[in-house]
Amino acid sequence: MTLTDPRDAKTSAARIRRRKCAATASVLALIAATPTLAQTAPAATSQPGQMTETQAAAPESGTVNRILVRGNQRIDQTTVLSYLPVQPGDTIDPVVLDVAIRTLTRTQLFADVQIGLQENGDLVVEIVENPIINQVVFEGNGAISEDKLREEVTISPRGIYTRARVQEDVGSIIELYRLSGRISATVTPKLVQLDQNRVDVVFEIDEGPETGVQAITFLGNQAFSDSELREVMVTKQSQWWRLFTKNDNYDPNRLDYDREQLRSFYTNRGYYDFRIVSAVAELAPDDSAFAITLTVDEGARYNFGEINVVTENDRLNAELLEALLPIRSGDLYESDKIESSVDALTFAAGSAGYAFVDINPTYRPNTETDTIDVTFNIAEGQRVYVERINVVGNTRTIDPVIRRELMLTEGDAFNRSLVERSRNNLRALGFFAEVEIEETQGSAPDRSIVNVTVEEQPTGELSVGAGFSSVDSFVVNLGISERNFRGRGQNLVARVEWGSLRQQIDFRFTEPRFLGRDIGAGFDLFHSRYDFQDESSFDYRSTGAGLRLTYPLNGYSRLSTRYFIKDDEIIVPFGYCDAGGFGSRALCEQVGASLNSSAGYTLLIDRRNEPIRPTRGWTGSLRQDFAGLGGDVNYVKTELDATAYYGIMPDWIVSVSGSAGYVSGWNGDAVRINDRFFKGGNSFRGFENAGMGPRDLTTNDALGGNFYAVGSVELTLPNGLPEQYGIRTSLFADVGTLGVLDDRYTIGSNGLRDPAIADDLSLRASAGLSVHWRSPMGPIRFDFSQILSEEEYDRTENFRFSTSTQF
Repeated sequence: MTLTDPRDAKTSAARIRRRKCAATASVLALIAATPTLAQTAPAATSQPGQMTETQAAAPESGTVNRILVRGNQRIDQTTVLSYLPVQPGDTIDPVVLDVAIRTLTRTQLFADVQIGLQENGDLVVEIVENPIINQVVFEGNGAISEDKLREEVTISPRGIYTRARVQEDVGSIIELYRLSGRISATVTPKLVQLDQNRVDVVFEIDEGPETGVQAITFLGNQAFSDSELREVMVTKQSQWWRLFTKNDNYDPNRLDYDREQLRSFYTNRGYYDFRIVSAVAELAPDDSAFAITLTVDEGARYNFGEINVVTENDRLNAELLEALLPIRSGDLYESDKIESSVDALTFAAGSAGYAFVDINPTYRPNTETDTIDVTFNIAEGQRVYVERINVVGNTRTIDPVIRRELMLTEGDAFNRSLVERSRNNLRALGFFAEVEIEETQGSAPDRSIVNVTVEEQPTGELSVGAGFSSVDSFVVNLGISERNFRGRGQNLVARVEWGSLRQQIDFRFTEPRFLGRDIGAGFDLFHSRYDFQDESSFDYRSTGAGLRLTYPLNGYSRLSTRYFIKDDEIIVPFGYCDAGGFGSRALCEQVGASLNSSAGYTLLIDRRNEPIRPTRGWTGSLRQDFAGLGGDVNYVKTELDATAYYGIMPDWIVSVSGSAGYVSGWNGDAVRINDRFFKGGNSFRGFENAGMGPRDLTTNDALGGNFYAVGSVELTLPNGLPEQYGIRTSLFADVGTLGVLDDRYTIGSNGLRDPAIADDLSLRASAGLSVHWRSPMGPIRFDFSQILSEEEYDRTENFRFSTSTQF
């Protein structure tokens, strides 16, 4: 046995005891500082098995005979022993004891831990348990709701209290207030001691004043004025009218973002050397607002010089890649064009099967000619193959519905253009709010893992529409549909509509992958009755069924075929078409029921860059229907429409659309009034439903037309409102014509044109403002119209709105 000096043992024990009691001293200091926690400590008593001052001088090295746990209240002894890295029979020393103390402390279950070895070999573990949180209370908060504060803190009722977590939560709350513009906010945590070692945690908050932005000043700018630069920044000067924005308060993080915005603004206008020398924010003496001063160095304005592409792989033709670049020598230098060029080169390399390429642009400015030579250095990896495709985020839509829209499968060579087309396919379904497709490195350098992440959105729709016209007409409709029935991508419509114009029962079902192939098949059952008494003095009833097939011709076009059979009936008021009646001949000849048996097709081409909010590209369709496969009606109806999109800037998008249609009877039949074209309402803004086109001037009945042509130009533009409001505005102009009735209705018995029938194909035009709002109840659209050209017999309206609610 090794003998030690008792004085050395006592000194060592005292030193270790001081070190191990540091946590206890901190807790006691916090408790003593809080009046609600001040208590009188009971007198120390010696109990069997408890360490005393004399026992504390016992040796700290030796063999453990047994382990005794003291001080535990709610934590079972076996739990404490499970964390302890010491067992009976182990030989311990001060290093082992220190490791044991650290191990128990890291569990965050204990406020204090003391461990000592007695003379008899008993290892005594004395613990002070951390309290349990009874409740978390916020006091003094007014600008930020309690729910938002609870989202920021990590402690919660029935959780374990630790001082470190409380201090971390204090920092999170202060940061939240700082981001909301209250930079002087303070948070003081307090504890209220309860019985059974429980505490209430109280965060006392002094929110302080909201620190706005008094002024934003620029120094050194010559090419652009202060007001132009302020428009670039997200931070705005505080003004009384900015009631619905928080961007007019001081936020250092937002100011850093503004510096990047200014740099991008200048470098996109040729100022390659632009830099921000300093950005200083000075707080007013009353702490109410900051004055921000930015000193800039604009530098010279540059044009692009020589543009080169250098590639290590002969399979990627450098000359062809240069032709794909959106940059030409002599153009004004724009940093965004560099990024667009990198994207174009990355896309081209991905299309060739090289998923992982490193494109490094290098710059060589020439101050004498104010030009910048740019070289794109491409380091290609080897050809990459798809190892695995992961689909995540779909909680309702089954995996096969998503995978069948992907243009890539496991084992295919990676192709970036197919990835982009796959993303557009998924977005076009309308099932997902967000679709992201990313590739990551696989198990080998030539393997890639494709991760498809989707965020589902409501696909059921409860649609409601209402409209007001200049003659106080009113229409309401209600419908229910589900575009992703059972999560299988099936389209189901079970709708009942009613209103002043229409009552309809409609059941439709579409299977997008009939027999497991890329063929859409569906059927329709419907019964409807349309009230056109206001427009044309008749009611239209139709009951029928139809079959549909749709299949792709290539990646951008689809062909749809259909067959419909229906029983149509034209109903007029009693006596309206009698011998002594005054009904229009163009209407009265079709009164009664008829059987319509027709077949048709639609050819659709879609070359848009985005299916939801396109910024470039076009889409068009050709539709034809042939009636006369049996039944009582014979006609050929053709319609053609196309829309082109062009993004001037990210928030400025121009769309130009045009449509035309013509229907003609055959086998001696005239076109029935229910098969003619009617325009107005949503199809021609500024005019009521059936408010334009041929009309019987005697009865004031709209007669529809056999031909129409309509063009529209719409400019979507920013409105200055925050994006989170979901309000989008656009200016529009519509122009078109409708007419060409059958001669039997426009020529009288004397062979001359009937003056009571107006059918002159005159042009109509309107312009106005459309407001689209993604409201909490669903998308709402308002149309404000001004008529530019009309006929005196047309029916016009200046305001219309429609809405739909998703579920």
